[in-house]
Amino acid sequence: MSDITTPADDTLDPASPQPVHYAEQALLGALLLEPHRLQMLGDMAPEQFADATHRALFAALRTVPLPDAEQHARNATWLSTVLAAARERMPTLPTSYPHQLVQACPWPQHLPAYAQIVKGEHVRRLLRAHAIDLAQAAADASHPDPVAEVLARSDALAALLDRLTEQFASHPGSMPRRPPPSPPGERPSAEAVEEERMLLASATAHPSELAETRWLMPGDFVLPLHATLWECLTALAHRGADIDPVTVLWEAQHRGVLQPAGHAGTTPEEILAIVSSPAGSLAYWAEKILRRSVLTHARGLAATITSLTATPANTPRQLVTGSRRALAEFTTVINRLRHATTPAPRARPATRATPARPRAGPPALRATR
Repeated sequence: MSDITTPADDTLDPASPQPVHYAEQALLGALLLEPHRLQMLGDMAPEQFADATHRALFAALRTVPLPDAEQHARNATWLSTVLAAARERMPTLPTSYPHQLVQACPWPQHLPAYAQIVKGEHVRRLLRAHAIDLAQAAADASHPDPVAEVLARSDALAALLDRLTEQFASHPGSMPRRPPPSPPGERPSAEAVEEERMLLASATAHPSELAETRWLMPGDFVLPLHATLWECLTALAHRGADIDPVTVLWEAQHRGVLQPAGHAGTTPEEILAIVSSPAGSLAYWAEKILRRSVLTHARGLAATITSLTATPANTPRQLVTGSRRALAEFTTVINRLRHATTPAPRARPATRATPARPRAGPPALRATR
């Protein structure tokens, strides 16, 4: 599992305990009743418990030697030893709480089922913690390179999902029961709008450079109008048509931009003003827009995973499957950025072709009259 820690309820009796609270109590009660069942849990760690008190007790169970079965049945000496070890981590642990845990266990034989519930809720907390970290990295304007930090956080999320997939394999019914809501729209900054205007104007002035920025997509723009104008430019370039402000305006008319129900009643003068003032390189503005799009999509990925984990109806398998699908969509944006920032390989020098060797076989027969 990941080493990310998540906030947990440290109280013994929460006001509205979740099902996992009872599962943790039942698991610990089963171990206090029959300590030899601890070997059935494999590498289960204290960090997988949501309650801090339960983490302390499970850590004590991991460190205190197992008692003799007959002596454990006759006296509570081993329980006192476990309680003393747990109090080193949780000094406020009541003396009576281990006995409450024993009473909270319906059947010690059901220990594997209790453990699976605890592990499943730990998956929910882990995914939520990674989503929070990803959202914070995408919103950190003080970081010198927020895109690099977002890529590192997304790689950590991918590694976590790879490990979880081995534990919770997907099947045809693994999709989340409730589709996550779309992330709320953000008001674009003036800087982002100006960068897109510079891009559109530079592309109109230097249409021959459009072939080098095919990795930029309409979904990378913050304004729908700018996304449509980018589609106009790429469509004209694909047809080999002449490109200038007037031809772009004509193409925009065919795409419904000038209709009253279009982009807030855009006028021809506004479109001409957008595409008629070039400044800077097209590739420069395109990369800036794509890097900003990576941060936007990272916030959307974080919002999707947060929404999935906030839905109690989603099982751990559904959480993993839904998170992997959301991450796959974000990965396509990352791949486009890597393609845009990776230098093109140098062409190899031309070499003289060597004549092909004759094929082995019987000698050719000469034609005779």
